[in-house]
Amino acid sequence: MSKPAENTGPADTIAAPATPPGYGGVGIIRVSGPQTRTIAQALLGRLPPPRHAAFVGFLDAQQAAIDQGLALFFPAPHSFTGEDVLELHGHGGPAVMNLLLKRALELGARQARPGEFSERAFLNGKLDLAQAEAVADLIAAASEGAARAAVRSLQGAFSRRVHALVAALIALRIHIEAAIDFPEEEIDFLADDSLRARAQALIDDSEQLLRAARQGRLLHDGLTVVLAGPPNAGKSSLLNALAQQDSAIVSPTPGTTRDVLREQILIDGMPLHVLDTAGLREGSDDVEREGVRRARAAIQQADHVLIITDDSDPLCAAGDLLQQLPGGIPRTLLRNKIDKTGRAPGVTKTATHAAPAELAISAATGAGLDALRAHLKDCAGFAPSETGTFSARRRHLEAIERARAYINNSLVQLEHRHGELAAEELRQAHRALDEITGEVTSDDLLARIFSSFCIGK
Repeated sequence: MSKPAENTGPADTIAAPATPPGYGGVGIIRVSGPQTRTIAQALLGRLPPPRHAAFVGFLDAQQAAIDQGLALFFPAPHSFTGEDVLELHGHGGPAVMNLLLKRALELGARQARPGEFSERAFLNGKLDLAQAEAVADLIAAASEGAARAAVRSLQGAFSRRVHALVAALIALRIHIEAAIDFPEEEIDFLADDSLRARAQALIDDSEQLLRAARQGRLLHDGLTVVLAGPPNAGKSSLLNALAQQDSAIVSPTPGTTRDVLREQILIDGMPLHVLDTAGLREGSDDVEREGVRRARAAIQQADHVLIITDDSDPLCAAGDLLQQLPGGIPRTLLRNKIDKTGRAPGVTKTATHAAPAELAISAATGAGLDALRAHLKDCAGFAPSETGTFSARRRHLEAIERARAYINNSLVQLEHRHGELAAEELRQAHRALDEITGEVTSDDLLARIFSSFCIGK
């Protein structure tokens, strides 16, 4: 689906709270759509002046006061959604918010779906799709770095990078198609080395964009790390040490952890989702066996697995554990409890094709944990930087990877003087990049994206 032109959005009017549920000093009800002016006249007794805060009473159907506060009116198209928008800033209690919303619905609005205000901003050309997603990313940002990256995407930094790549891609495609359209010319334009050089430059640019997007995706999604190993190896102690709080019960009794415990921490702004799991062994009862099953399920979904062994226990070997893990999941072997053995903390072995990296740590004393944090950043490819980072999502990375593959295919076709095929590969690359900003997208994709937003945004 191509993005509609400006101000061609839905004909109905929507309303929803724009502030979280609960108690607060201020709560906001937002209304957007063609009936906004009528609703404002009935609810406020008058239409507030555009873009000026007016102190007014909020009235029910009998003209009795529901509350009093500030009203802001933004006439179309100069509003967040591109439609007439009314914001009611009242006292932030659930009863007041419910009464104001109920009154807006009585006057002809309907309850907004999650993300519908941002969806209308996209449909009316106020934001492209990457910018609309950045709104949700900014709200959900878990660190200052993630918030700043989301703001840059909201301001169009990511979209500009994509548009620049698309512009260069279109220019090359036009050149190739022009050469195809004039085959009677004696000069073989497709033999021009500059065409292949431009295609290679596009590949290089797409790789740079992909690296930047990966950093943005790490700021947004982070890394999911599962702590796995035998009972009493110190998995729960490591979770507590990384979280810097007593999240998990630590006991010398084997099998204390029966379920998956989750904590989110930050490493230089990168969210790290740490999952503590039950010790991997044959369970002694049904509850422990279920815990082991859940541990194995968590491992299957992990971005990285930390295999924890007890360095002070000669019987706590890692070989069998490594063989039990599914292939393709990055893993690191941690030799814990070095405070009992005297082993030096830090990296003891670097990763090879045949074996994972090994680190020596003590969850009890904290020795080696800085090396572990640095190791996890390296494994994720995270390079914290405030300059030029923008927020990105998995679907953005997939689109850039597909575009890069198409451009690479185009270069191959150019080397074989297959102009039509080279141009078609560039067209597919263009289409893949357009999915990022929403110039070309499907209704199903839009529904999935905006359904993840909070109601009222």
